[in-house]
Amino acid sequence: MPTYVYAVTGADHPLPLEGLDGVGDPPSALRALRTDKLVAVAGDAPAGLRAKRRDLMAHQGVLEALMREGATLPMRFGLVGADDEEVISALEREADTYRERLKELDGHVEYNLKAVRDEADLLREIMTDSREIRELNERTRTGDGGHDERVTLGELVAREVAERHRREAEELTERLAPAATRSSSGEVGAQQFLNLSFLVPRDGTDAFVAAVQREADRCGDSYTFTLTGPLPPYSFV
Repeated sequence: MPTYVYAVTGADHPLPLEGLDGVGDPPSALRALRTDKLVAVAGDAPAGLRAKRRDLMAHQGVLEALMREGATLPMRFGLVGADDEEVISALEREADTYRERLKELDGHVEYNLKAVRDEADLLREIMTDSREIRELNERTRTGDGGHDERVTLGELVAREVAERHRREAEELTERLAPAATRSSSGEVGAQQFLNLSFLVPRDGTDAFVAAVQREADRCGDSYTFTLTGPLPPYSFV
């Protein structure tokens, strides 16, 4: 039967699994797959597993219980191996890599920061700063500009938006870097200019949250910051 993998820990990591449910309906029992250096917390993989709320919460509950006891490599929901033997073989084959990563993640959690800037505010700034764009905009607005000028205007504005988003993302990353151990970029969504995950020492979370709040205050009301965490450090596994 396929094996569902929740997490990997060190061989001496406490496993507080009593009373926890695995994924599936009925919930699958949890078990430990051991090598001399590592443990994979696993269970039977139910057929047709989908990301339903109950199963997502069960997966998260196992991770949180393990992380309270020390460094844990959280696996994303839905990770399945062919069987227990394949999982154990992977633990043995990648033992040095997994142990190094466990050492890096020990005592850390993840925070994710997304940032959006009000589009109208950004466009006003671009118009103020660029004489060329102002003049093109005026000609197209009054009907004096032709099709080519409208195309040129659109291209110029798009380039300016992208460049300012890139610059602001870099500046924010640099400002927040001292409060975190590492960062990892994610794909930005519509209107976002930043989607960044931070690996933060567990005893430094208050300082990190305060640093994010200072940046939000500095940027002002035209920016929206969304901070999520603490989370299992998925982005750094």
